[in-house]
Amino acid sequence: MKKIALTLMLVIASVGAASADSVIKDVMKKDFKPEDAIAKKVGKGEATDAELDTLIKGVAAISAATPSKGDKAAWGVKTKALSAALAKVKAKDASGMSEWKKAVNCKACHDVFKGK
Repeated sequence: MKKIALTLMLVIASVGAASADSVIKDVMKKDFKPEDAIAKKVGKGEATDAELDTLIKGVAAISAATPSKGDKAAWGVKTKALSAALAKVKAKDASGMSEWKKAVNCKACHDVFKGK
């Protein structure tokens, strides 16, 4: 848990003055959307530990950001579900994959939180 908190602080510090919206867009474009995206590899059980670490950092960054629209508390619930599922996947916990597939529902977040 301390490691995740430290990683989150480092990610936030590295983001600096970048807008929350651009942080979310950047992580989504890089780690979730492409055909070879890490998020898709996680769903197939093909992500390496290094890729999981990259995605964990990305999810921590978007979790700290405020979405374009929607409730910040609800955003926290969604992003914490992603983080928890990734932690389980990395720990090789059998429930991690099913939790990841449930938490990574793009449309559920886009309908509520995505701006224009």
